[in-house]
Amino acid sequence: MSHATETVKLAAKALLDALPDDATWEDVQYHLYVRQQIEAGLEDEAAGRLIDTDEMRQRLVDHKKHRKGNTN
Repeated sequence: MSHATETVKLAAKALLDALPDDATWEDVQYHLYVRQQIEAGLEDEAAGRLIDTDEMRQRLVDHKKHRKGNTN
């Protein structure tokens, strides 16, 4: 078993332990999903795959201008 798998397993156990005793399956799925998305975001940040808000705004403006200019 790899170290990464064990880390995920321990993180999942900790997440489950933090939930209330009356948690539903939906609660479990939601919290696992959120944790997974946070991990993916942190990996993207570490790999330099994020852009700042100003860059994103400019891309949206450029996209809208491009779409507006290509209407038939």
